[in-house]
Amino acid sequence: MGEPTLRGRAVETVDAGWFRNTVIVLILLNAVTLGLETYEGLLRAWGPAFRLAETTFVGLFAAELLLKMYARGRAFFRDPWNWFDLAVVGVALVPASAGFSVLRLLRILRILRLISVVPQMRQIVSALFRAVPGMGTVIGLLLIIVYTSAVLGEKLFGDTAPAYFGDLGTSLFTLFMVMTTEDWPDVAEAVMAVHPAAWVFFVCYLVATTFIILNLVIGVIVTALEQEVNAERWREDQELEQEQHDAVMVRLDALTEQVALLRAQVGESAAPQGEQGAGMRKPSARRPGEGPSSGAFGSA
Repeated sequence: MGEPTLRGRAVETVDAGWFRNTVIVLILLNAVTLGLETYEGLLRAWGPAFRLAETTFVGLFAAELLLKMYARGRAFFRDPWNWFDLAVVGVALVPASAGFSVLRLLRILRILRLISVVPQMRQIVSALFRAVPGMGTVIGLLLIIVYTSAVLGEKLFGDTAPAYFGDLGTSLFTLFMVMTTEDWPDVAEAVMAVHPAAWVFFVCYLVATTFIILNLVIGVIVTALEQEVNAERWREDQELEQEQHDAVMVRLDALTEQVALLRAQVGESAAPQGEQGAGMRKPSARRPGEGPSSGAFGSA
């Protein structure tokens, strides 16, 4: 085995656990400094220190991304999370002029890099993206129910409680508040003071939205998260199975070489014994009555 190349060392460094933990610590420290900057007294007293810390963090994060680019090569740009990191870190490189002051405020988004660095958080966010198609259908159904109820509530209770159902916009906001179960008894009491049977409207609306539709959204998210976890476990099982298969094949190749070597050794040891046995001849068998002197002297 030769010495690892420079890129190989970069890959080992990027994949190392200590490297990831160091990046997490830097992100947390950067989050602390950004939070301390919100205190005017600290900002006035330690302004140069905060600016130095900001420059240091940006330089370290940029060096981290450059190292990842060198280690991964073109594969770096095929990962969406790397593009997210580039965008978040790149915001800090925008000039601090008046026109870009709003973009400079987005440097707080560097805290979100924890999502791309911590595998468990990245898994949860990936599951949320996987659940978007299913959630879109359920949320569409929820919007239909809320909109229909808002129009119905405006027609039924607009004159009775204009503060809650005066127009479509107000009615939509009221029903959203009712769906979250926030102060919905106050809304119901204001309407039921004139319409005693209005409890039917509110109960049916709460059951349809809060207890059914919102639970469907949670169910879709949980299902997507379970699929993401199972997919990750399947990939890990496949990698483990491939490693075991490779280890077994290496052992089989070694055993095959040993068997071939033993056969060669057995063949070499059997060849001299065969030649020695061929050179030795057995004595001729004598018939009964013949002695050692049978021949010319015997005939005499």
